[in-house]
Amino acid sequence: MLGTILHAPGDVRCVHLPEPEILAPTDAIIRLSASCVCGSDLWPYRGLQDIGAPMAMGHEYCGVVLEIGAAVKNVKVGDFVVGSFVLSDNSCPHCKHGFQSSCEQRAFMTGAQAQIARIPLADGTLVATPTHPDEDLIPSLLAVSDVLGTGWYAADAARVQAGSTVVVVGDGAVGLMGVLAAKQKGAERIIIMSRHKTRQDLALDYGATDIVSERGDDGVARIKELTRRIGADAVLECVGTQQSMTQALQVARPGSMIGYVGVPHGVQFDGANLFFTQVGMLGGPAPVRRFLPHLMDLVLSRKINPGKVFDLELPLQDVAEGYKAMDERRAIKTLLRV
Repeated sequence: MLGTILHAPGDVRCVHLPEPEILAPTDAIIRLSASCVCGSDLWPYRGLQDIGAPMAMGHEYCGVVLEIGAAVKNVKVGDFVVGSFVLSDNSCPHCKHGFQSSCEQRAFMTGAQAQIARIPLADGTLVATPTHPDEDLIPSLLAVSDVLGTGWYAADAARVQAGSTVVVVGDGAVGLMGVLAAKQKGAERIIIMSRHKTRQDLALDYGATDIVSERGDDGVARIKELTRRIGADAVLECVGTQQSMTQALQVARPGSMIGYVGVPHGVQFDGANLFFTQVGMLGGPAPVRRFLPHLMDLVLSRKINPGKVFDLELPLQDVAEGYKAMDERRAIKTLLRV
């Protein structure tokens, strides 16, 4: 089969690999209907995260079950399934509390930028659709696996309420899904920080009401101006840099929440400043499995269309161009047809 291997920074290749096999009775094997490149894949691609050795890439997936282990009961061969990028048993105390991304058996999916993939902990990780979905829904169901689930978690963690004012820091795919989520949760005003017209246009399509192109202190000042110096009721931090986190803290009103889902790189906090800010924070890897059934229903009923976030579609063989386009910000998110 064909699969994606990152050999070194900037060196990602589609190569022939052995087909995965059942290794544990809780495994399932699926044939991917589509895969994609995630913004977090760019960290090792850019050399900002050490890989040590060549690694299989890809953690967003949906497809058809080809084989199941002897212990798998919740999905069967032939089912169309969507799974979370975090593998979980969905039965441990943390899973039952809604934080499957902190499962006692937690592992992170790899090897999904391929034609076929092995899914450990299949019963707790995969959710089947009632019937095979229409082809045009595949991109949106793929988005549920991570990028939509992560944007939704950012809004959930920030406690976005009906009628609230929300600021989204970051105009990547996750930030855009955060806009969609905030709109679905009833936010009245959604301000996104963005300097790229294609992303601004999609943000407006998803429900953003205001665009702030300034960054740093200028961006904070603009948001304070828009909110009559009050700040936001909820902030979605979707980048993971020191600047983005500082901006999030500075635009959040006292008593508000920041939902942070950008993987942090070099982020540090001043304890005294955080103390007097009086802002709550919740984030980390998104417990996508908690939201999977609801988000899949929204997609299948055509109430949302997160698949529009894929603005570049390539065959799996051209995965290297997909990484390059995202790295150069020529694409928001690359869909890989397998």
